[in-house]
Amino acid sequence: MTISATGRVVGSWRGAWLRVEGHWMWYRRHWVSTLYSTGLQPVLFLAAMGLGFGSQVQAGPATGGVSYLVYVAPALLVAGAAQQGVGDSTYPVLSGFKWQKDYVAVTATPVSPGQLVGAHFIWSGLKLTLAGTIYAVIAVFFGAWQNFGAVLVVLVGTLTGLACAAPMTALAAKTFDEGQRFGLLFRFVVMPMTLFSGTFFPITQIPVYLRWLAWLSPLWHGTQLARAGTLGGVGGLAVLGHLAYLVALVVVGWALAHRWFFSRLVA
Repeated sequence: MTISATGRVVGSWRGAWLRVEGHWMWYRRHWVSTLYSTGLQPVLFLAAMGLGFGSQVQAGPATGGVSYLVYVAPALLVAGAAQQGVGDSTYPVLSGFKWQKDYVAVTATPVSPGQLVGAHFIWSGLKLTLAGTIYAVIAVFFGAWQNFGAVLVVLVGTLTGLACAAPMTALAAKTFDEGQRFGLLFRFVVMPMTLFSGTFFPITQIPVYLRWLAWLSPLWHGTQLARAGTLGGVGGLAVLGHLAYLVALVVVGWALAHRWFFSRLVA
């Protein structure tokens, strides 16, 4: 619980959900402006790569014996979630501290910095789940799913997005300049991660001496889980390993963000 200077008490969950409610009030008025980035962009990638380029790719060992559309569909959902998670946790978080300063305003109320962090992750998770659901439903009409594993892919996308968002939230909380590092991050980390983490082709096609970079990528772990949910072919221990890696990123990122939000907002 948090006790304000006026003596009001706000429970931990209540404080976080008040902030989530504020996000929702904004979102329901401006959801059209975010529709492309949160739902349509991955679908357009699916049309271009799965139907366009994919029509030239023969099913074979590299695609697990399925069409390229079916092979790439779960990976594109997860890749979109990773990009959304990073995007929502860099400049928007920095803005809360530096430009709009709404974090300063919110923590002047009984809502604590810790509740603010919790609200950010709750809201990010809800948006990721919504975007993944939109993609999954539209992809049905493409013939991209072979079974109900698409439901698992949506959940994996949410987890992967949060695994990318958590460290970025912590990084944004420790950023005091204009956020130039975020531009470099998108150019030299996010885009290469999207291209070389098994999204479009198996990482076995990458030279062995560079393959460890894919193993470090949360997107590769998420992609493996997503394909396991729809196509199979991933052992139980491997699934647990991928899950553990993503959960660890969420936990460590949340802990750092929690600490640095307090240090920046509580003087």
